[in-house]
Amino acid sequence: MNDSSSADLEGFFLQVQGRAVTMAAMAVGDRETALDLVQDTMVRLLGSYRQYQPDAWPPLFWKILQNVIRDTYRRRRVRQRIMAFFPARDGEEDPDPLAGLADEHSPQPDGALSDARFSADLQRALQALPLRQQQAFLLRHWEGLDTSETAAALGISEGSVKTHLSRAMAVLRERLEAHQ
Repeated sequence: MNDSSSADLEGFFLQVQGRAVTMAAMAVGDRETALDLVQDTMVRLLGSYRQYQPDAWPPLFWKILQNVIRDTYRRRRVRQRIMAFFPARDGEEDPDPLAGLADEHSPQPDGALSDARFSADLQRALQALPLRQQQAFLLRHWEGLDTSETAAALGISEGSVKTHLSRAMAVLRERLEAHQ
């Protein structure tokens, strides 16, 4: 790895890591797991980045991340099916599903409280979307990828991107109408 391309890749990683962690956390519901997924994505891109021009890194990065998220979903689904047959042992508790959510009731100025409520409502609405709709929305509107780049990142057709995006927008509008 030469110094120029290494610096370019490091700059790219610094540019996308925060958004990637947030996107992964929305998908898997756990920030620690999200950090691991983003790190895995970066390692995978690091292994093949020399084969691509720097302008190809963003769509490739997002495609790798989406694949890593899907793999995590598959593993969780298998684990849940297996664990459904084994009851929890004494002393073991199920993790609190609300533990990772922001505390909306902490004292804040009115404007910040309103913003915090909207952010929390938006996060819950995004997490409630089916994975494909969530991914299409985040890649198109949050990452700014165009339809063809989003389709490539998700491994689906442009028409499917438009369908998933339309459905996601309808659900988000409905769930967030109180904030309009």
